[in-house]
Amino acid sequence: MGNVQKVGQIGVPVTDLERAIYFYKDLLDLPLLFNTDTMAFFECNGLRLFLSLPENEVFAHSSSVIYFQVENIKETYQKMIEKGVNFIDEPHIVAKVGQTETWMTFFKDTEENTHALMSEV
Repeated sequence: MGNVQKVGQIGVPVTDLERAIYFYKDLLDLPLLFNTDTMAFFECNGLRLFLSLPENEVFAHSSSVIYFQVENIKETYQKMIEKGVNFIDEPHIVAKVGQTETWMTFFKDTEENTHALMSEV
């Protein structure tokens, strides 16, 4: 049967592709697979991020929040701040289940999309 197995790709609308490529490649350190004049594909541990200039107004809105999992959220947060990433808040606990704490911090990309770092400690 055709059951969904995993998310294979996430589309992120952009208004300035060069600026967005710089953000995801140089500030988030994601490997750029390839790009054209209107789109770029990044690898994120088996998940593809698809940056694209909107084909029309229907697609010209901000994307879903992407939660990037990191090992050490405070260290990654500090490195990204030093690179100039615009954070909305500081790393904080959002949930605690048993001995596991889930930490998050939210940031904006250059295209005004909101994303997050998350870490389970």
